[in-house]
Amino acid sequence: MASPKKRLQGLVAATITPMTEHGEINFSVIGQYVDYLVEEQGVRNIFVNGTTGEGLSLSVSERRQVAEEWVTKGRNKLDQVVIHVGALSLKESQELAKHAAEIGADGIAVIAPFFLKPWNKDVLIDFLKEVAAAAPAQPFYYYHIPALTGVTIRAEELLDGIQEKIPSFQGLKFSDTNLLDFGQCVDQNRQRQLAFLFGVDEQLLSALVMGATGAVGSTYNYLGKKTNQMLEAFERKDFSSALNHQFCIQRFINFVVKLGFGVSQTKAIMTLVSGIPMGPPRLPLQKASREFIENAEAKLKSLGFLSFTDLKDGNLEPCS
Repeated sequence: MASPKKRLQGLVAATITPMTEHGEINFSVIGQYVDYLVEEQGVRNIFVNGTTGEGLSLSVSERRQVAEEWVTKGRNKLDQVVIHVGALSLKESQELAKHAAEIGADGIAVIAPFFLKPWNKDVLIDFLKEVAAAAPAQPFYYYHIPALTGVTIRAEELLDGIQEKIPSFQGLKFSDTNLLDFGQCVDQNRQRQLAFLFGVDEQLLSALVMGATGAVGSTYNYLGKKTNQMLEAFERKDFSSALNHQFCIQRFINFVVKLGFGVSQTKAIMTLVSGIPMGPPRLPLQKASREFIENAEAKLKSLGFLSFTDLKDGNLEPCS
């Protein structure tokens, strides 16, 4: 059975893929990006080529190059680098899994194929099993995100007996708001040392109560420090402080969701907060509008997530 150096836990940043204005991958800033996550946000685990990283909009060659760069630049700095290797093609997914193992990644994750979809648990496990078998020593995680895949097989159902069929299975990234399903994933698998990684950033505190062992999300790129404060408060059973931190995070997410929030906007926010150019997204996504960027910047400043000199006290809503 696959055995990582230690169980994947705590915050895991779903990394953005930096691009130039011409839509090519900007590998030159990934080293700076690693340092920013570790030194400024206190985040030492990453999830590469997922939704936030536009993994399914990249070619197989590009996905390999991106994975290599993150593993190389993260060596001796990051704790774990998990590479998402899911694809519509089983062969491509297997190729990416083998490659992740060859370059020394700490784990692989796979999304359900979402064009020709698996129609039940057994078919989905058959697909996942074939990918995992291409890199049998790699810790394997299922990436559950039914809102995007349209594959609504319950995660609780999928986990029942999965380690007997996929010995390298180590846990899942649960990107859904169904806390009943998530809670039963934890409850029915308490005897297993699995990673239960929650993927809805604005609901993380609720998932921690349910037994989440960690979280994978896009906001941990730039709100990692604040979210770590919530985790620390939860660990010391200071639930009032933990709730205040979650509400603070929710204020920002609620604000940008109303404006229209996705991968494009995440790139713009990360550029604002980190100062590292993330560039535009790849088509069919469109660049964040100037109006969105200006509004998001003002909100970040008002919440104290971004330094400022031009904001009046009346516009401040600092988080405790």
